[in-house]
Amino acid sequence: MKFTIAIAFTCLLVCVLAAPPASQQEAQVLRFDSDVQPEGYKFAVETSDGKSHQEEGQLKDVGTDHEAIVVRGSYAYVGDDGQTYTINYLADENGFQPEGAHLPRAVQ
Repeated sequence: MKFTIAIAFTCLLVCVLAAPPASQQEAQVLRFDSDVQPEGYKFAVETSDGKSHQEEGQLKDVGTDHEAIVVRGSYAYVGDDGQTYTINYLADENGFQPEGAHLPRAVQ
């Protein structure tokens, strides 16, 4: 069940990232790779407007009370300022953990 929800969320996220804003020219999908297995998945998509998204998810502790999905990925886009922004992330039982040069970091 958790895996199905993760796949549905991922598909929705890919559609949102691939959809061009109304004010820009429609982007073309340049590459789309997908591999879905019983205990994991991975995909990669690139569009002509400079966006890209790669992600891999694996079930952890399958069949136990601690079963969880671990997702690692990254996405990049060209901002209004012409700069390319990249976000790398990990999502697991500890939550969503993004990292990027333009993102603030927690002070420890």
